[in-house]
This record gives sequence, structure tokens and C-alpha cells, in this order.
Amino acid sequence: MAKDFEPAAPTGTRRHRLFEIIFHTEDRVARTFDVVLMVAILASVGVVMLDSVDSIRAQHAGAFLVAEWFFTVLFTVEYAVRLLVVRRPLRYAFSFFGVVDLLSILPTYVSLIFPGAQVLLSVRILRTIRVFRVLKLGNYLSEAEQLST
Repeated sequence: MAKDFEPAAPTGTRRHRLFEIIFHTEDRVARTFDVVLMVAILASVGVVMLDSVDSIRAQHAGAFLVAEWFFTVLFTVEYAVRLLVVRRPLRYAFSFFGVVDLLSILPTYVSLIFPGAQVLLSVRILRTIRVFRVLKLGNYLSEAEQLST
């Protein structure tokens, strides 16, 4: 994945360092970023799953709303930083993981404009695909695609 994108800034700059942290796992900070991202993804999916159970939602609707916005803001910032640190942001935006990232944050914003669009929140489960990237299993997605055709 990282080899598909080039850093937007020269080596030694903060922007280049962010690129290294986000797209590589060669050092402790980058690996920590990946682990934190994976935990956030799994937690956000867990919130969506719990929110889908009527009895649990009735008791914790406020907490689920706060969690939903927390994760949406977190993943929006992460997506924006990804776009900021790559040389060609549109290339990332239209890549498989860029589209997954965007689709995973859009439902919350759409629900502001269209009440009742909360049903789209299940699309957030697409975030789990990002776990494959973190676990470096993304390399096998193209092979799986070839097998399915």
C-alpha cells in the first residue's frame, strides 16, 4: 500500500514523518499508530453492533451518539491527514482503501442532512476491511479478487 503512494513533503519534514507513521510500520510510533487505529476500528464496529440491538440502544442511546461522533471525527481527521501527506491526494481518495475510508465516515454526516439515514451506519462495518491493511493482509486482497472471478 505505501509503495503505491509517495510522500508529499521532503524527508525530514513533519509532513513526511506523518507519511511514514501512517503508511509504514518500520518504527515503534508507526506500529503504535496501526494498533491504535485497529482498536478504534474494532471499537467503532462494536458500537454499531451494540446500537443495532433495540434493548441496548434504548438504555444507552446517548452514549452511542457520543461514540458515533467521536469515531466519525477521529476517522475524518485520519482520512484528511492521509490526503494531506500523499503527493497525489486524489489517487489515494479513489484508491480502494481511500473509498472505504470515505464510505465509513459519510453515513454520519449524511444523517445530519437526511434524518433516518442512520440505517447507513452499518456501512461503517467496511472499516473492518482496514484492519486487513493494518495486519498487512491487504496484499492478499488482489489474489482473493482473482479467485472470485
